[in-house]
Amino acid sequence: MSNGAIIEIRQLVKTYMAGRVPVPALRGVDLTVEPGDFVSIIGPSGSGKSTLFHIIGGLTPPTSGHVRVAGQDMVTMTDGDRTRMRRRTIGFVFQKFNLLPNLTARDNIAVARFLGGFDHKPDPQFEEILRLLGVEQRLDHKPSALSGGEQQRIAIARAVVNHPAILLADEPTGNLDSGNSNAVLEILRGLNQRTGQTILMITHNPEAASYGHRIVEMRDGRIV
Repeated sequence: MSNGAIIEIRQLVKTYMAGRVPVPALRGVDLTVEPGDFVSIIGPSGSGKSTLFHIIGGLTPPTSGHVRVAGQDMVTMTDGDRTRMRRRTIGFVFQKFNLLPNLTARDNIAVARFLGGFDHKPDPQFEEILRLLGVEQRLDHKPSALSGGEQQRIAIARAVVNHPAILLADEPTGNLDSGNSNAVLEILRGLNQRTGQTILMITHNPEAASYGHRIVEMRDGRIV
């Protein structure tokens, strides 16, 4: 496996069991992502793209194969090490915003800082990111007082507050209208261009996928 890649996957296999029946989700996937890349993974439901996302993020183990993320072997890592890596090295953005409803936007972001083991106060570079996201005036509002687009921007802010090496975005525009979808995609592209953030985005939308530097198509558990 090469030294320069931030994500490197070789012969990745994941098989689930439905009772006694094996259900293959990934069938020997190879993928390399370089630092600063913005890669879109596209494919229909059941193609294996979400399973790939979960394995890269350390959320589920593979059945076999090699997975190296930010220089770390995700297969041999302990559960505790994977948890610490997720908190510091990988940021997650989901289709559902997953904000804590009883906390303000500011406190939702602060929770991520706390879990990552950082001081609760974001650094000056993060203030610039807040301006890029256009949410600096909305930090004292709870999620119920924010639009869907604003909630997703806060979710992105929470994902990048600890300056993770990798941002994994799973259908980040799936719950948004076209206007907010385009705004969020522009934000992701801006993060990639301005900060060198490595982004891996899963989508079923070809227009959204076009925001990446590279499009990887999956079908039936394979990259095609």
